[in-house]
Amino acid sequence: MIYEIPLTPEPQRFSISIGATTYNLRFGWNENDMGGWFMDIADDAENPILMGIPLVTGSNLLEQFTYLGIEGKLQISTDTEPDAVPTFNNLGLASHLFLVTSDE
Repeated sequence: MIYEIPLTPEPQRFSISIGATTYNLRFGWNENDMGGWFMDIADDAENPILMGIPLVTGSNLLEQFTYLGIEGKLQISTDTEPDAVPTFNNLGLASHLFLVTSDE
């Protein structure tokens, strides 16, 4: 199953259930030379799990963290150019974050 995680082009935080677990997600914009969106993942008690994951296209954002047991994959894609990195102004509008699970 593929679910779009609704985002807007602004820093934000919210809770989401992935499998049987609730996670707190935080999205922010990095103001360094190259810029870019990042995501933090915490448990439901706000204990950090992963911090500063860059929102890049073309891969599962959680792939190198399978040992954490987070069910599913998180992937970014942009409408006109699927491999284009999300810009400050298009996150959630033309660039989308998808949760891919094995739920049937």
